[in-house]
Amino acid sequence: MSVKTQTREDIYIGLDIGGTKCAVVVGDASFAIKRKIGFDTRTDVRGYQAILSEFKTNIKSLLAEYPGYNLKRIGISCGGPLDSKKGYIYSPPNLPGWDNVPIVKLFSDEFGVETAIQNDANACALAEWLMGAGKGTSNMIFLTFGTGMGSGLILNGKLYSGTNDLGGEVGHIRLAKTGPVGFGKAGSFEGFCSGGGIAQLAKAIVSEKLNNNQTVGFCPSLKMMDEIDTKMVALAAQAGDPVANEIIQISADYLGQGLAILIDVLNPECIVIGSIYARNEMLFKPLIEKVLKKEAIPASLAVCQIKPAELGDSIGDYAALCVAIYEDKF
Repeated sequence: MSVKTQTREDIYIGLDIGGTKCAVVVGDASFAIKRKIGFDTRTDVRGYQAILSEFKTNIKSLLAEYPGYNLKRIGISCGGPLDSKKGYIYSPPNLPGWDNVPIVKLFSDEFGVETAIQNDANACALAEWLMGAGKGTSNMIFLTFGTGMGSGLILNGKLYSGTNDLGGEVGHIRLAKTGPVGFGKAGSFEGFCSGGGIAQLAKAIVSEKLNNNQTVGFCPSLKMMDEIDTKMVALAAQAGDPVANEIIQISADYLGQGLAILIDVLNPECIVIGSIYARNEMLFKPLIEKVLKKEAIPASLAVCQIKPAELGDSIGDYAALCVAIYEDKF
């Protein structure tokens, strides 16, 4: 009499490494997260060895909760610079002391499974492509539009990271000779279209108006200048403040110009934009559509949708998990 062998279900582990917060998630091939453990990075008081040790402890704790499952792969999402092919992290600005860390080998040796790493923008692109706003497309661009302007490219049904993981660094594109600084370059795409850049732009415009004795509703005094951030500007624009709307108009104009370049060069089906755009689509969309009609190749624009990201605050968790699952599926 034959004995039926029960197949153990595969599970995947995702590690989201951030300068402030970290997370370990366990999920399955359908992108369902079963459990998550989060913790503070605390780079000010401990080095990478202690942080990675906490990751390993949490992984072992999660695996103990799922003894009947088979760990198939570990995926890591982390800010760059890094080398996804060699599996090294190279001194990210938000992770001081993480110099030449062979992170893939450290985890593959510890847990005996294949481990993969991608920079956080690429990982988020995978998440929005596999299960979010870009699902079902073959050519998709993801733009973070958060504190900075990062990007991930899905081309011909695969993640494109470039020769040395610098593919998609669109924030560095110069859109004007002068302007707010982003990616170390004045007038860059990131300078005009990021949280940090919009705050710079707002402070410059508000300062000029107040010094010329003009009224600014959301910032009536120069003493409040340090309080200006993108959220303040967006809320004021939603309430109809004319100065705030002027600032959004400038950012949206450059966003449209940047998108037109990407559409003309890469001919995507979809551009998914996160964070600031996703929360304020009603402010940006009508403005960028006017620029795109003027600047982009009509036939390319006709087949490209501009969408807000769908995964919201959970994108970091899904991104790390998707790095692990992507390596298995594609």
